[in-house]
Amino acid sequence: MAALSPPVCDFNWPAPTFELPGTDGKTYRLDDLKGENGTLVMFICNHCPFVLAILDKIVRDTQDLKALGIGIAAICSNDPVAYPQDNFANMKRLTETRAFPFPYLHDESQAIAQAYGAVCTPDFFGFDKSLGLQYRGRLDATRMNVADIDMRRDLFEAMKQVAETGTGPLEQIPSIGCSIKWKH
Repeated sequence: MAALSPPVCDFNWPAPTFELPGTDGKTYRLDDLKGENGTLVMFICNHCPFVLAILDKIVRDTQDLKALGIGIAAICSNDPVAYPQDNFANMKRLTETRAFPFPYLHDESQAIAQAYGAVCTPDFFGFDKSLGLQYRGRLDATRMNVADIDMRRDLFEAMKQVAETGTGPLEQIPSIGCSIKWKH
């Protein structure tokens, strides 16, 4: 398994719109998720060891970001046939067992991952209140087997800055993870 990293942030790039089903039975559009101070769109999945290593931190940080007026959603775009652990039923199960404080959306067609240029899981897109991209970096320095809870919270600090100033940090360290599992 080769780890991939997304490109650096393309500041003010506009967030592509979407309408996707959530594990809670509702359908969500980007406008439904938009926060008063910014929006975070995360591409994750159920089986990636990079995602699993930080899932508790994702839950913690998203709870804290919601309190700052950041709207949040996670999207799974992996091929659910080739990777059944990422199918919708398993997405629902993960949402319930981890008590996600955000909608977990299914991008079955993979069109939204393509529109965003998502490369890996996890891949974080932090937008300002006008839905211009301000952050495309990592959650923190955690890798697959590192569980240090006291690391600098890169994503949280960046989105806090976006909530307070409307702009993201100029220096960003890309996320790293497993490739999106594209359909063939």
